[in-house]
Order: sequence, then C-alpha cells, then structure tokens
Amino acid sequence: MIRFLGTLLACLVVGIAMLAQSATAQQGPLRIEITEGVIEPLPFAVPDFVSDNASAAKYGAQLSRVIAADLAGTGLFREIPAKAFISPITDFGAPIKYADWKAINAQALIAGAVTVSGSRLTVQFRVYDVFSGAELGNGLQFVGKTDGLRRMAHKVADAVYSRITGEGGYFDSRVAFVSEVGPKNDRRKRLAIMDYDGAGVQYLTDSATIVLAPRFSPSGDRLLYTSYETGFPRIFVMDVGKVKRRMLDSPEGTMSFAPRFAPNGKTVVFSLAQGGNTDLYTMGVNNGKRTRLTSAPSIETAPSFSPDGRQIVFESDRSGAQQLYIMPASGGEARRISFGKGRYGTPVWSPRGDMIAFTKQSKGRFHIGVMRIDGSEERLLTASFLDEGPSWAPNGRVIMFTRETQGASGRASLYSVDITGRNLRPVRTPDGASDPSWSPLQQ
Repeated sequence: MIRFLGTLLACLVVGIAMLAQSATAQQGPLRIEITEGVIEPLPFAVPDFVSDNASAAKYGAQLSRVIAADLAGTGLFREIPAKAFISPITDFGAPIKYADWKAINAQALIAGAVTVSGSRLTVQFRVYDVFSGAELGNGLQFVGKTDGLRRMAHKVADAVYSRITGEGGYFDSRVAFVSEVGPKNDRRKRLAIMDYDGAGVQYLTDSATIVLAPRFSPSGDRLLYTSYETGFPRIFVMDVGKVKRRMLDSPEGTMSFAPRFAPNGKTVVFSLAQGGNTDLYTMGVNNGKRTRLTSAPSIETAPSFSPDGRQIVFESDRSGAQQLYIMPASGGEARRISFGKGRYGTPVWSPRGDMIAFTKQSKGRFHIGVMRIDGSEERLLTASFLDEGPSWAPNGRVIMFTRETQGASGRASLYSVDITGRNLRPVRTPDGASDPSWSPLQQ
C-alpha cells in the first residue's frame, strides 16, 4: 500500500511558559501555562516512594523512576537528581522540609508511599509547590496488582502533569503500530501494541501477510487495520483484549483501506477503490451498511472524523495535487483548507477539535505539520527525508509519527514532537516501526 504523501506545517503558535519562578516572585499556585514563551523546564524532585518493608522498597524505586521519565520526557520538566537531595523523605506522613527543597531549586516535589500485600499494590502520593510551601490539590491513592506497577506510575504522572499544567495527561495510554523486520524490499510486518513510551510490546498478528495502518476505537478496546491476506487490501476489526478479529464486508473486485472509527465507535469511514476510482464511504461496524460520501474521478482517501462526529477531513487530488478538504460527515460539498506549496496528506483531527495534523511533501522533504481547521496558522514541526503518518496524543498536545531513513538499508522508526515543534524524541521499539495510532487514556 502506498504511504500517503504529505503533512503539515502548522499550528497554533504555542509555547511553554513557566509561571513559578522564585520564592519572592511567585504569586499563587505553581503552574505551567500554555502561552507563547519558551522558558527553561520546571525543576522537580521525585524521591523513591517510601515503603513499609524491605520487600516493597523495589516497587517504590521503580515507581519514582517511571514517573520521573514521564514528566521529563515532555520537555516541560527537569528532574533534580537524588544526589542533590538534602533531606530524603522517609516518612510519607511527616511535614515537608520546604527549605531543604528550596535550597536545591526544586519547584515541585512529588512524594509517595507504597504498600504491598501479596500481589496487591497500593500507591499514595502528594504534589507540593515548594516555593509557596503548600500541597497542590489533595493526595490520591491507586490500588492494583504488582504487575501493573508501570500503569499506576503513569497514572500518578498524569495527575501531576494535569495539576501543574491544567492540561489532560497522556501517559496512561497505548500505541498500536506496525512492527517491521528485514530489508526495505522484503520487510515482514505485524501489528503490535505498547505503552506510549515503548514499554510492554505485545504482538497481535504474525508476519505472514502485510498489515497496515492500525487505528484505535474511541474506547481503545478495538483496532481497525488493513491486511493483504486475501491478496487485496481489506479492512479488519480486532478486539485487542481477546486478540480476535473479523473482516469487514467489501464488494468483490474492490480494495478497501485507510479506515478510521467515528467518535461513536459504531461507524467506520474508509476508502474504497472500484473500477479505477477511489471514494470515501462509511460503514456500520455491526450491520455492514455502506454509504457513499464522495463521487468524483479524483482519489479521496485518509479520512478522519472531527471529535464531534459532524465533519470529516480527508486528502484528495481533485485540484490536480494532494490537498486537504473538509466536508460534512454525511457527505456533500467539501471545502479546501490547504493552500501552501507542496502536497498534503494523512490529515488527522486533534482530539481537542482545534487543529489538524498532516504530512506535507515540499521541495524533496517531508514534514509533519499542524494547522487550524480553517487552514490558517499552518506550521511545520519536522523536516526529514521521510516523515509521515501523524497520530495525536489523548490531550492533543503531542504528535507521534513515522520517520524513515534514506537508502536501501533505511529503517522506519517512531518519533514524537509537541505542537510547538519542540522536544522531538525517538520512541524506542525492539525493531523497525511505522504507522502509529495513539489510544485514548485507558479506563
């Protein structure tokens, strides 16, 4: 299947400004606000969570490391190393010695405790604004099993991130992707799923047939993807928990691909190629009822619903080159929203509803970009030999995409970048990886 060209440029001019600066300058609670400034990351400390016995100590250390990695990985926070601590926290209920944390310039302090009973793990934590000498919100507690430690750590990090930024978190989420092994001209591909940070990889299919473009359902329990196991591209839906799948109906002699769920999870929008023409259709996931949305000699593909389900953004070459268009979810007249030089493709509507991410090809380079839904404020976030296929984090502030290196031995990898174009980071996977799809936060 051809990877759709194009991508983006643009987005809000958004940056990160730190509001908490010093003990004398700070007024009100500690806060990182999304504005137009870009300042140094906020220094934070997260000592090992205290435990009531030696056997639980390892869990406290693991929790603090995952939390620290989550926060530092955003580019908004900078961890203060443990060797700089003056007074380690040994009692979760004891008063905080704020002066000792101010002395090492910690602006936020995360303290926690962990208890273990058999396979049951209980995690408590509090977040402190060091300079104002006050707790941010109330303490929280999560209970689970010891093998779910990483997920509880992600939940803690989400809560900390939300309290300081006012934005939703994205750490307790997963990413579906295509794992790739072998040379470029003979790659074996299989569906895989992992934590947002690359941990806990699980394989959902074997490499017997080509699979492409997994896409999560709004509830995160199902995946749509395209497979060539019949010899032609066909759309499958998979129950992720049970790893059970079925093929969605498609007329004989057609090719169906590029599927995405509607926000209600009951409808799928996709491309169907028939008789030399490619148009957009919707289909009921359960009843298989198809509705044709476009009817033109051009190629319409890569559709994506708006969060309210009322509109669809897609790519089309109806103007002579790949551009982005928006139309009502029921079909009808489409309006073009991309007008820059180059070709645009793979548009994806932000979960916040305010922006569209895309791939753009211009002057021999590929870019991931963002723009307002009216096409304004286009901004390119990346530039490379081949960047494509953006996917939004649940909070609409970070984008994951595929980057492929040049040459016969080129390798596809996953990267993430925030919508300011800052904090470009590789996402580590065991093998090559492409086609990321970011899940909603887990329930």
